[in-house]
Amino acid sequence: MLLSEKIPAHVGIIMDGNGRWAELRGLPRIEGHRRGSERAREIIAAAMEVGIKTLTLYAFSIENWQRPKPEVTTLMKLLEIYLRNEFNEFMEKGIVFRTIGETWRLPDNIQALITEMEARTAGNTGMTLIAALSYGGRNEIIRAVKKLVSSGIDPDKITEDSFDSFLDTAGLPSPDLIIRTSGERRISNFLLWQGAYSEFYFADTLWPDFTKDEFYEALHDYQMRERRFGAVPLRAKP
Repeated sequence: MLLSEKIPAHVGIIMDGNGRWAELRGLPRIEGHRRGSERAREIIAAAMEVGIKTLTLYAFSIENWQRPKPEVTTLMKLLEIYLRNEFNEFMEKGIVFRTIGETWRLPDNIQALITEMEARTAGNTGMTLIAALSYGGRNEIIRAVKKLVSSGIDPDKITEDSFDSFLDTAGLPSPDLIIRTSGERRISNFLLWQGAYSEFYFADTLWPDFTKDEFYEALHDYQMRERRFGAVPLRAKP
């Protein structure tokens, strides 16, 4: 059973394994991505159900642009379909929709759709859903440094908090828990600055098979941990 008082405020998910899921079944890779988008819908609902306030989904990395052009084109079409289909539901559920990453690299029609969704959901009061699109942690940090330099701020006055304000995630809490599916044990350039003290949960399950129950299992595992942020454990004696 999950303890309501220990639900992580912000969860990030690296949704990995769509392509392998399809290949194992002799299906086109794009079918894996389609099934993955359906799984995202279920996990978003589950996150809202337990009271998670912010959910960040790593949907399309900046490195993903290097994939074969036909696959990227199809992924963009799937993204457009997903956003259009979920728009009304986001409004009904009170979800605040935001994106992080170089969204200016996305097709114009998707950029317009994102702009509209962000504007129309900004006044909602439910969970904040963040889609990491054309995103990379190193890229984000470099862009933040450039904005900071351009601002003319006195170097001696730069703090972690002031640097935070130049990141794509400005105003949002750092993730308490980062989940990665597919059996890989790496963070793949996801929320590098923000995840400095995040707890990590690695699932062997490929993303299209990552169920609501396994999501809750990850949350339960998180609740069993003692977060110290570099301090001495509470149970330790002097």
